[in-house]
Amino acid sequence: MSALYIVGLDEAGRGPLAGPVTAGCVVLPPDFPLEMLGDSKKLTEKKREAAEKLIKDKACWGFARVEHDEIDRINILKASLRAMALAYEDMLTRWPAWLISQGVTGEASLEAIADGLYSPDLDCPVRAEAKADGRYPAVMAASIIAKVGRDRIMRDYDALYPGYGYARHKGYPTKAHVAACRSLGPSPIQRMTFSY
Repeated sequence: MSALYIVGLDEAGRGPLAGPVTAGCVVLPPDFPLEMLGDSKKLTEKKREAAEKLIKDKACWGFARVEHDEIDRINILKASLRAMALAYEDMLTRWPAWLISQGVTGEASLEAIADGLYSPDLDCPVRAEAKADGRYPAVMAASIIAKVGRDRIMRDYDALYPGYGYARHKGYPTKAHVAACRSLGPSPIQRMTFSY
C-alpha cells in the first residue's frame, strides 16, 4: 500500500513594489513539532527563523524565486504560480534521499495543497484553498520557508541599494518606500508594472 504525503505550497511577496516573489514547498515528517508552526505573517521574526531552521533540518523542502523583471513580463499571479512550481521541483530533488531517511521503502505518493485561489501545474494532484496557511501544517511550513527566504533576499538587496529601506519594509508599499522611489527614482529591482 502506498504512503500518502501532503505537500504544502505558499508564496511570499505578491504585494511589494520591488524584489522577487518567492515560494516554499514542504512535506513534514509525522513527528514534526507542529506547535512551532503558524501563519508566517503572525509569527515573530525570531520564531519564523527558528521554525525555518527546524523545517530545513527535519522536513523535505523546496524554495524558489521569480525575479522582478519576470513579474513585470508575465504578471504577479503567473509569477507566484511559477515560483510554487519551481519550489516543488526543488523539493523533489531532496525527495528520494528524504524518504530513505524516514525509513520509507515502499511506494510513496504526493498530494499538494496551495494557499490561495489558484494552484500551480504539478505532476501530482493539487488543490488551491484560501487561507490554507492557517489550516494545514505543511502549508504553514511552506509559508515560513517562503517568507524567511524572501526577507533574507531583501536584506541583501538593502546592502546593494542603500536608501530604499529594503531591510525594514522588504519592498512593501510603505510611505517610506514610496517616498524613496519618488526622490531617488526606481531601484534596479523595482517592479515597473506596479504603481507607486
